[in-house]
Amino acid sequence: MKKTLDLSRRAVMAGAAATLALPALMTSRAFAITPDEIKKRGKVIIGIQGDNPPWGFVNSSGKQEGIDADIGELFAKELGVQVQFVPLEVANRIPALTSGRVDILFATMAMFPDRAKAVQFSKPYVANQIVLLAPKTVEIKTNADMGKVSISVARGAAQDTEVTKNAPAGTNILRFDGDAASIQAAVSGQAQALGGNIFYIRRLEEAKPGVFEQKLVFSNIYNGACTRLGEKEMNALANTFIDKIKASGELKAITDKWMKAEQPPMPTSMEGVPFTAS
Repeated sequence: MKKTLDLSRRAVMAGAAATLALPALMTSRAFAITPDEIKKRGKVIIGIQGDNPPWGFVNSSGKQEGIDADIGELFAKELGVQVQFVPLEVANRIPALTSGRVDILFATMAMFPDRAKAVQFSKPYVANQIVLLAPKTVEIKTNADMGKVSISVARGAAQDTEVTKNAPAGTNILRFDGDAASIQAAVSGQAQALGGNIFYIRRLEEAKPGVFEQKLVFSNIYNGACTRLGEKEMNALANTFIDKIKASGELKAITDKWMKAEQPPMPTSMEGVPFTAS
């Protein structure tokens, strides 16, 4: 009798899990697109960060610029179509893709296994570091020291993940909707430290010259383009495109222009993050 009840309970749980997964699967299929459909439309819609230099930002003339913008321009050229950029905050990048608002993300998307459950990553095309920054007067030498200060992060970003993972339990982590808001919290003194990437120091220096410095390095991360799960043709196109701009030197020219630093070799595989759509 007990075995029968256990089997029934497992069947119910399995059915519930399948039911929960069904809407996500249906959503992915509902908004699926192919390169040929984009060519017929004459325009590719690319999700990009709107206020995170040098990755993606809008200049004083209203034009989208940055590493991902330059790459996005080349991607549109590869398709032979016009490009429309949709500036996104950190938290709405994946929803914008899965809801069909954009065709592809070149949006500083760090390649993590949990994200790979929601979107299809391409091969990595650029590397970054996640770090902790704070005023020079704030003493932070170890992860344990983070427990003594308040730390601002962009909600759902790689820095949110790394600060949360490395900080002691109970650390006051202030989560904001986007990079600009989290940086402003540190500049204004609302937060005593800031989780970010290696380029945040430039923005902090512009706001308060000579005040901030890098305290801790959490991880090296890699960014990839993102398409919807199951979109094999879009994923294949993204990978072919990345291989092409690497071989041509165009990718190096872009990273040299914006990062002014040599990029490390890109990994050929990452645990939990497939580069090819199944």
